[in-house]
Amino acid sequence: MKRTLTLFAALLCASFLAFSQDIPSPEAASPSSLGPSAASPEIIALLQEDLTRAGVNTNAYEFDPIVDTKPPRGYKPFYISHYSRHGARANMGDAEYHHVIKRLSKADSLGILTDEGKELLAEARAVLEAYDGRSGRLTPRGEREHRLLADRMYHRFPQVFKKGPGLVRVESSTVHRSLVSMASFVSELAALRPKLRFSIQSDDILMKILANNCSSAQKKEVDRMVKPILKSKVDTTEIMNRLFTDPVKGAEIVGNIDRFERKIWWTACVAENFDLGFNIYKHLPFEVVYKYYDQQNRWIYLTQCNSAEFGEFRMPRTKPLVDEIIRQADDAIATGDVAVDLHFGHDWPAIALASYLGLEGVGDRLSVDEIPLHWFGPKIVSHACNVQIIFYRNRKGNILVKFLMNEKETLLRGLDPVEGPYYDWSVVRENLEGWKR
Repeated sequence: MKRTLTLFAALLCASFLAFSQDIPSPEAASPSSLGPSAASPEIIALLQEDLTRAGVNTNAYEFDPIVDTKPPRGYKPFYISHYSRHGARANMGDAEYHHVIKRLSKADSLGILTDEGKELLAEARAVLEAYDGRSGRLTPRGEREHRLLADRMYHRFPQVFKKGPGLVRVESSTVHRSLVSMASFVSELAALRPKLRFSIQSDDILMKILANNCSSAQKKEVDRMVKPILKSKVDTTEIMNRLFTDPVKGAEIVGNIDRFERKIWWTACVAENFDLGFNIYKHLPFEVVYKYYDQQNRWIYLTQCNSAEFGEFRMPRTKPLVDEIIRQADDAIATGDVAVDLHFGHDWPAIALASYLGLEGVGDRLSVDEIPLHWFGPKIVSHACNVQIIFYRNRKGNILVKFLMNEKETLLRGLDPVEGPYYDWSVVRENLEGWKR
């Protein structure tokens, strides 16, 4: 028995090493084109329409109008499985704000800030004050996002919540911003329907399931792959002329202008989450905004989604979450007691889940050079981004499902629906590894 266990451990170790070594080198695939010209006109228009989207995964949730396709005759919703990222949060640390404030303050003391430079200084100080030393905390906006998401779910599918004293099972990441998001969502449901029963869980084992991530080896390769984007040069004279009456002296104070611009970009990323009412991105030339958006957009897709380069490595790491969702759905269908299963976590597992399920527009298999043309992360991986699976049943007991990505009906790649966005649950269940389709 001891020899058998030793042999098993050795094989497991060898398998892990092989998995790590099989991650492709970035030399095999690296960005072939840089700058706004690499993106589709539609994506550029979406970015220019609202520059707060430029942070990709730092922008606040966009509550677009809800549109529902009528289900096939006789089918009514009876159960919902949900996964959501926490709401709007503060950034991790305040180094970016201090970097910008220190340099602009020095220029201001010398009297060489333009009106726009003074405006940016005041805005950076406001961000620092709102941050208040609370790294990664859920902001009041983040709490509101989840209250509104709960309200919209409740009124969109009232049949699910009003079938008697239904049970709402809740699982959350142990990270405080997820726990507070969960509390906001649950308290809103409880206020809307006091008869609901809640079962709430959060522990280290669930954390491994709800907060799955790519491997460190994959992350390292992606870092190297997208590094050329950060090294790409854009004109730095415009930012100096905008902020300083003496651009030469301003450049001396700033030092590394590329780094200064990136710090401004990071400061801009979080302002909306504090409800500060201004857009710091406007102080940067669009090419600069796009440069850092592009790097972040490609990095997120390559590390977490079903990319051509890394999908086969990332997708299996989210399988335990998929298994948990299916186990709970099977139980809810069998017992008839559970109304909703809620899961609260983070952005990476949310989009990995959507990719694994094969949701179109999220789970599409793209290469690094196709990402700027086809994947607009800000509309997918914002704060409070969510995946919802709505289950419908008719009197015969047949079950259909539809998938919502950020509350929008979304089709499954490579799988034919019964009608509209509605799929036969038994067919979907047999084809859960949608990323392979």
